[in-house]
Amino acid sequence: MLDLTWKVFTQTGNIDTYLLFKELEKENQEIPGNQDEALAEVDFPIS
Repeated sequence: MLDLTWKVFTQTGNIDTYLLFKELEKENQEIPGNQDEALAEVDFPIS
């Protein structure tokens, strides 16, 4: 989602899109871990 939002901003220069990008980026940082770690755990469960 971040990539799409950033791409739209760079193509349009729309400040609202940039603010949305920053909000999504902040929310993404607040979530402990990330999706890659969650997917890795499914493949290799920690015992």
